[in-house]
Amino acid sequence: MSHKLKEGKLRNAYLTDEEIWRIFSSFLSSKSVKSSTYKYVLMKSMIENLYEVNENLELSYDQLAYTFAKVYWNMVVVHGIEKHNPGSRNAAAATWVVIEERETYSIPNDYSFDKIASSVQLRMIKKIKQAMKVNVFGALFGDTRGSFYEFSHRTEYFRFDPNVYSFMLNYQLLLTQLTNFHMAKKIEELNGRSVDHVIMKVEDITKRGNLKPFERVLLHYFEQRCFYCEKDLSRGKRQIHVDHFVPWSFVQSDQIWNLVLACSKCNTSKRDKLANGLFLDKIKERNDELITLKEADITPLLESYQEEKIQKMYVYSQKNGYDQLWAP
Repeated sequence: MSHKLKEGKLRNAYLTDEEIWRIFSSFLSSKSVKSSTYKYVLMKSMIENLYEVNENLELSYDQLAYTFAKVYWNMVVVHGIEKHNPGSRNAAAATWVVIEERETYSIPNDYSFDKIASSVQLRMIKKIKQAMKVNVFGALFGDTRGSFYEFSHRTEYFRFDPNVYSFMLNYQLLLTQLTNFHMAKKIEELNGRSVDHVIMKVEDITKRGNLKPFERVLLHYFEQRCFYCEKDLSRGKRQIHVDHFVPWSFVQSDQIWNLVLACSKCNTSKRDKLANGLFLDKIKERNDELITLKEADITPLLESYQEEKIQKMYVYSQKNGYDQLWAP
């Protein structure tokens, strides 16, 4: 059975967009055995980490397990959706991991994943990574006919097929929406809740609840000015906002190199729009400054950053429909 595979190699066959859509549609259809929400969450983890790959289009198991842990914690603990598999305890390992960690450390139910102590997060990620090795990587590999990615439990790496990677960038928003919808349907089937009730929670489970750590870093190393209109944020009672330069609704993840300080007026006005191209050059310059600082609290946040990544995010967000450019 494919879910028991410890290693999977790509087929090395060129796939057209039409063929990739066919495989993706088959994965979402009833032809694919999806007794749990695992495969959907792995697909969400792949999408969230599209801009975290290295030059070989590889992700580490830890990167994927972080998103996996975050999604299950926010679903199970924060939103109270505990049933993710109709079968045995072992088959629902990710759910049990977060429940046990919550009980062990008496963590309040309203604590989103980012509020948990980093030591507890790391424990959870390690346990969930083991569950993914048993139940997840091989299963989706089989459902995508060994053509979307390859993986190895020994080296703990995951590598995208280049054509599939380009396809996912081009259709990122649509793939996210399709995955969220079908995941909500699976949750409805397992928990008896309506799709309309669940889908808003599914769309929200990867969102960071607290951007304050990033705000503190940016305030410490840069002038307290709005990135967009350059108003002084230190005077009076002006509220400081942390804005996703390329909108969160597209990126679905938080990287300091895509975050800027903004005044309330600019943040409210910009919302889900893409900033004018002049600001793209500005954020590249800002990120160059971050890199040259080489400070202990910044360097780990920039490990995967390359200038081409913010450029790529900007371009592909436009291809995905974020074509209404904004300026203050």
